[in-house]
Amino acid sequence: MKLGVNIDHVATLREARKGAEPDVLSAAEAAIAGGADGITVHLREDRRHIQDRDALALRAQEHRLNLEMAIHPEIVKFALEIRPEFCCLVPENRHELTTEGGLDVQRNAEKITEVVKTLSLVGIRVSLFIDPVPEQIAAAKATTAEFIEIHTGLYANAMTESAKIAALSDIQTATVYARSLGIRVNAGHGLNYQNVKPVAKILEIEELNIGHSIISRALFVGLKQAVSEMKTAISLATESE
Repeated sequence: MKLGVNIDHVATLREARKGAEPDVLSAAEAAIAGGADGITVHLREDRRHIQDRDALALRAQEHRLNLEMAIHPEIVKFALEIRPEFCCLVPENRHELTTEGGLDVQRNAEKITEVVKTLSLVGIRVSLFIDPVPEQIAAAKATTAEFIEIHTGLYANAMTESAKIAALSDIQTATVYARSLGIRVNAGHGLNYQNVKPVAKILEIEELNIGHSIISRALFVGLKQAVSEMKTAISLATESE
């Protein structure tokens, strides 16, 4: 199982003073050195953390780049210009602290399908960030997106053990259903060093995208070590299956 490391919050810290530190490119290098299989960044419409120049510079590196993005025309145009290996289409609300849920593919099928096809035509592999709901997965299939990324927030934020078990079951069921339709599956949101292990045991999931918990851990042990610890946690979980 691959690990994509989201480095948005390195830029969050930098933007707190609008300076040059900490350096996003150095963060990407440290993450790769720690075992990350790729770098993920979310270029938000309000540019609250990652800036256009960051995405451009990251694209110039040799590391695989996954650009999280809304289906806003300006962001789509930018993605077409830099052509990252992956684009993950996500919902975006300017007032949210972080992404609050999955795309409503059913309601926005026409617009999403148009963006998927536009990006795919230039060789960008596209995933849709969706909740583990069968109807949304079926709608995702109709867009021709190669991947979905299952939103694991409900599982990660569950307050009781029974709620956590139920949410994990939904992720497992959604993964199996998506694979039966020929859709490849990634997952992420809210995963940390403790709750990642049950998700990592779902072997049909190809990649986990994790950011906040890794950056938080990096404050104490450094980014390279924090990524290495997460990679180890995932590897041990998959090997135990």
